[in-house]
Amino acid sequence: QVQLVESGGGLVQAGGSLRLSCAASGRTFSSYAMGWFRQAPGKEREFVAAISRSGSPTYYADSVKGRFTISRDNAKNTVYLQMNTLKPEDTAVYYCAASTYGLNLHRGQYDYWGQGTQVTVSS
Repeated sequence: QVQLVESGGGLVQAGGSLRLSCAASGRTFSSYAMGWFRQAPGKEREFVAAISRSGSPTYYADSVKGRFTISRDNAKNTVYLQMNTLKPEDTAVYYCAASTYGLNLHRGQYDYWGQGTQVTVSS
């Protein structure tokens, strides 16, 4: 089992940047593919980005491709989401998740979830 804790959210103006971090407990972090999802008010939780156990390859939602970068440091048990050129429509609670199924973008194939961190982008 793994526990996930997100940090790095906050309020930023449109065009700005934030870096989210997700720290994982346990010794088996490198055995999980990791993903970031987000949920805006009144909307379903949606896929943002995913990274394989080794760090490559990665997947991105079309809406964030070219602006967001997912990375991981297995020595630090941490996965990151660098978010650049933020837009008001990026406003959401961002969740990291761990998957034993390998690299994928399907919410149902993630076994463990963090509590989320709020990202608010003002126009």
